[in-house]
Amino acid sequence: MDTALFTPKEAPLFNSNQQRNVKEAMEMQSINQPQNSHTSTSISSDSIELPSASGKWAPRLLLECARAISENDSGKIHLLLWRLNELASPYGDCDQKLASYFLQALFCKATDSGQRCYETLAAVAEKRHSFDSARKLILKFQEVSPWMTFGHVASNGAILEAFEGETKLHIIDISNTLCTQWPILLEALATRNDETPHLKLTVVDTASTVRSVVMNEVGQRMQKFARLMGVPFEFNVISGLYHLGELTKEGLGVQEDEAIAVNCIGALRKVEVEERGAIIRMFQSLRPRVVTVVEEEADFSSSRDDFVKCFEECLKFYTLYFEMLEESFFPTSNDRLTLERECSRNIVRVLACDDGNGTEGDSERRERGSQWSERLKEAFSPVGFTDDVMDDVKSLLKRYRAGWGLLLPQGDRESGIHLTWKEEPLVWASAWKP
Repeated sequence: MDTALFTPKEAPLFNSNQQRNVKEAMEMQSINQPQNSHTSTSISSDSIELPSASGKWAPRLLLECARAISENDSGKIHLLLWRLNELASPYGDCDQKLASYFLQALFCKATDSGQRCYETLAAVAEKRHSFDSARKLILKFQEVSPWMTFGHVASNGAILEAFEGETKLHIIDISNTLCTQWPILLEALATRNDETPHLKLTVVDTASTVRSVVMNEVGQRMQKFARLMGVPFEFNVISGLYHLGELTKEGLGVQEDEAIAVNCIGALRKVEVEERGAIIRMFQSLRPRVVTVVEEEADFSSSRDDFVKCFEECLKFYTLYFEMLEESFFPTSNDRLTLERECSRNIVRVLACDDGNGTEGDSERRERGSQWSERLKEAFSPVGFTDDVMDDVKSLLKRYRAGWGLLLPQGDRESGIHLTWKEEPLVWASAWKP
C-alpha cells in the first residue's frame, strides 16, 4: 500500500533542507522573470483569501496555487504553499485531507522533485505490501462501496454469456484486485446446466507493488476454491513486465481450441497514451470472444500539456472520491486513511512527473468512457449488457447506501454503462467483441 511522505499537521511538511530548496527555487524563478512581469510583484498574506467557516476552501486555494505555478508567480507560489501547509492535515475533514495530498504534488511540481518523490512512494509501498493487508483492504472497500464490484459484476456477466456452450475457457486478467473478481464467476461455472468447463486463468502482473510471493498466495487460494466448486482450473501468472506492450500471444499461452476473454480493470490507464492503440490491436490478434474494460471516469490525458486544466480534472475526481470515502467509513477508520493515502502516488504521478521519464507501467493517464470507446471501436464492436446483467448490477447497487446510481449510454458515441455517485459518473464498464 502506498504510504509515505505524509505528516500530521503538528509536523511541518517541509524540513530545513526542503525549506531551503523552496526558497532557492522561488528566488531562481524570480531572477528569470522580466522586471515588468506581474510575477515580480510582492505578494502579501492579506492578498490570499482565508478559508471561511462555510463552503469548500481547499479546492479554491489549491487551484490558486496551481495557477501560480503555471504562471511562475514565485511570490504567490511560496505564500500559498505555506498557507496550505498550515491548514492541511491527513487526519482532518475532507478539505484538510485534499489539501494535504494535493499540497505534496504542488510542492513537487514547484521544486521539480516529482520523480524523486514518486520513486520514494513506490519503494515504500513495495516494502510494506503484503497479501493479507492488501486483500483485507480490498474486501473492506468492496463491502462499503460498489466502486470495484460494479465492474466485476458487469464484466463477469458479459464473460459468462460470451462463454456459453464453450468447454475450454481462458481468461486473461489484467487488473489489480488480487483476483477478488473470480470466485463468483467460478460459482456460476460450477452451476452451469451443461458440462462444467475447464478454466485457465492467466493473470498479467505489471504492478511493482505486487510481488511474486503475493501472487503465489493468490494462486493457491484460487486453486483451492476451484477444487471446492468442482471446476477444472489452471492458474498462471505473467510477471516481470515493464508495460503491457511486452505481451504476446505466445507469452500468454493461448491455444487454438480455447475460448478467450480479455478482462481489463483499471489496467489500460497505466499504458502510455501513445501505446494504447497498439495494445488494443494486440488484444484483437488474440481473437477473443469478449474484451471487458473497466476504467475510472476522468480525463488526465487530453489535458496533460495544460497543467491547470489537468489539475482541475484531477482535483474534481479525487474530491468526489474523498467525499465518497468520508460517507462510507467511520471518521476514525484506518482503512479509510489507507485508501486516501493510496491516492498520493497517483496524484504525484499525474501532476508532478513528466511522461516518458522512466516510470513505465504507471502512466495513470485516465480517459473518459467516450475516449476509450473511440479507441476500442478501431478494433472491436461494442456489446450491450443484457437485461440479466443489468438486473445483476442494479441488485448490487441496492446493497449499498443511498447515493449510488447507474447511467446508461447517452448517444451513439458512448458505449458501456457508468457507476455514479450523487449523479456524478465515476466508473465506466464496457464489453467488446471483434
